[in-house]
Amino acid sequence: MEDLFAQEHAAEEMGPTPPAPRRRRRVGAWIALALVLVVVGGVAAGGLWVWNTYETQIRAVMGWEEPKDFEPGMANGEAFVTIASGDSGGPISQSLFDAGVTKTPGAFYDYLIATAQNPPFQPGVYALQRQMTSEAALEALLNPENKMEDSAQLPEGLTVEQSLTRLADGTGIPLEEFQAAVADPSAYGVQADTLEGWLFPATYTFDPGTTAPQVIQRLVDRTVQSLDSAGVPVEDREEILTIASIIQREARFEADMQKVSRVIQNRLDPTNQETFGLLQMDSTAQYGYGEMHAGSASTSAEAQFDDNPWNTYVRTGLPVGPIANPGDVAIAAALNPADGDWLYFVTVNLDSGETVFTNNLADHNAAVAQWQAWCRDNPDSGC
Repeated sequence: MEDLFAQEHAAEEMGPTPPAPRRRRRVGAWIALALVLVVVGGVAAGGLWVWNTYETQIRAVMGWEEPKDFEPGMANGEAFVTIASGDSGGPISQSLFDAGVTKTPGAFYDYLIATAQNPPFQPGVYALQRQMTSEAALEALLNPENKMEDSAQLPEGLTVEQSLTRLADGTGIPLEEFQAAVADPSAYGVQADTLEGWLFPATYTFDPGTTAPQVIQRLVDRTVQSLDSAGVPVEDREEILTIASIIQREARFEADMQKVSRVIQNRLDPTNQETFGLLQMDSTAQYGYGEMHAGSASTSAEAQFDDNPWNTYVRTGLPVGPIANPGDVAIAAALNPADGDWLYFVTVNLDSGETVFTNNLADHNAAVAQWQAWCRDNPDSGC
């Protein structure tokens, strides 16, 4: 105790304790601020992830759902929508959304259910407007004046088989005549076994009396025009169409097409053959097995391991030929891949089309897990 009081007395004699240097105080303040920012940033990042992952569920619980339909009076411009033979409310609802006519993919179908309507839709191409209400879109589709005669609309990514059905529906020419017309690709100057990839996607109007071979020739000529404009040498046409067709089927957005093109090039690079050896594109396996349009984004085990000339899970290099009809953007992407070292990609949200590109298996597996989680939360979304 005496020592303690002695120390206290000595301290009094020395005077008050001098203040801590300002520099030390400033460093402490900056550290505290940094810690606060880390915590706040972590909370914000976590909140953003939760919102991005569960936005639909959060909106439903909180009653924040956005309107599924456009407001009356918003209709503008022009949009073309194709109704194929056998199309019902669901496919038509998706086509209307894809064309920018309706606000959400299910708006038109929900309207049909809510109003208990099941009208007999006629195949063909219809001229509508963008940003219509579902009610107005239905009225327009049932109005014969909006049906374009001798017209056909071929979206990007269709196969020859699908394209011929649309051509027959739009022109009134029997399907059998189109099937006979595509039997010999050399008749149109195409040196390939099929015209897959050569029927350019666009909206066409034909003069009355046009024959099936004349229709096919026009579509092939349009493909040649696109290839020539892109600067593709004649001897490389089939290869570029093959790459472009994979890009067309694999990329969810045009903005991702050059990245998908780079993944294809990186996997074909001989220096990566030790890692990969195979292109492994689901679209090629699905095409070769005949399940490309089976309604699921996933590839069945039967398709994945089926040994056919298109399946890049079992054959090295590119498939034997195109798997669909690519458009101008996909062709340009095949010629001009983005810069990057990506080797994998996976669409983690089939509704938004969000796609994650990675350069190693661990990150890819994490993205696959994210996609699987999304599929569990959205069991009816085509996984």
